[in-house]
Amino acid sequence: MAPNTPHRRWQIRHADCLTALPKLDPASVDALITDPPYGISFNGMGWDRPAKLDPARVPGRRRRPNTNPIEAFQEFSRQWSSACLHGLKPGAHLAAFAAPRTAHRLACGLEEAGFELRDVLMWIQGQGYPATRVLPGGWGTGLKPAYEPIILARKPLDGTLDHNLSAHGTGAMNIDACRVEPSPQDCPGEGRTHTRSFAASERGRWPANLLLSHGRRCTSSRCERDCPIELLGERHRFFYAAKAPRREREAGCEQLPRRVVQTFKIGAKSEQQALARPVANIHPTVKPIELMRWLVRLLTPPGGLVLDPFAGSGSTGAAAILEGARFLGIEREAGYVPIARARIAHWSRVSSGRREARA
Repeated sequence: MAPNTPHRRWQIRHADCLTALPKLDPASVDALITDPPYGISFNGMGWDRPAKLDPARVPGRRRRPNTNPIEAFQEFSRQWSSACLHGLKPGAHLAAFAAPRTAHRLACGLEEAGFELRDVLMWIQGQGYPATRVLPGGWGTGLKPAYEPIILARKPLDGTLDHNLSAHGTGAMNIDACRVEPSPQDCPGEGRTHTRSFAASERGRWPANLLLSHGRRCTSSRCERDCPIELLGERHRFFYAAKAPRREREAGCEQLPRRVVQTFKIGAKSEQQALARPVANIHPTVKPIELMRWLVRLLTPPGGLVLDPFAGSGSTGAAAILEGARFLGIEREAGYVPIARARIAHWSRVSSGRREARA
């Protein structure tokens, strides 16, 4: 963030990331954590349509003839990630959510931009609904979505890993900050690493590339039948990341106007509930703050700067502030900017209150 940033710890800029990213201070960002467009026309949202994401598209004109929308999405992914590179420190990690059917195009775009692919994390929520036609005889055109991939990549190192860590503080992940604490039920080998002794770590289990969330209809006393937490039983705690409940989505937005929004097509009853309960946070893909906090802890050096070029409703920013990091978000859609600012301001106050209570 520039020295004259009005917020010392966080900022949301209303801008198109393709024009704003080149203006970042060189090598100033420690980690990039984002939920970019998926290129699947999610819920009819214009900002997610592959044709509108085409970097070569001229606003106001029809899509170029013979243009493959999915190839345009890959080019869009290459362009925004390429624009991020100069602002990232060498060795800085990038974590980007994706849709299963376009994740490969996002990954290719990241590689073409110059990033090194490091892993693919899986966030299993078990709360998706099939967007499919029900055909005669029990046939259909799609499966129920139950997970989202998170592409993990890294800007190339400046020399060796040891040199990069010493010079820039980036290049590795904070494993100990994300370990799962051991319990009396764990067997002696739980949390071990692949050393010659295969010794278990007293600090807990090594974090996995799999995270889970409760189903949307789960309550504190009862889970859905296909909830991944319920199915895994006690071992769910190795991978657990809570879903985003309504109170978390709305926290900080009390003074914003409310609208009727039905994010998921899940029947007449839910449509009636949406009419009866208008919301201020109208973003359709709000990620759980606890999940985003885990990513911030894993990828960001203490007090580092987290960048999100698709800030949406501000979940990454809230997570960064709660983890003691700094945050810079960029959001193109004007309707989401006040929501993101209100939510991050709320969690910033919560974070400040907790620090004062500990003092």
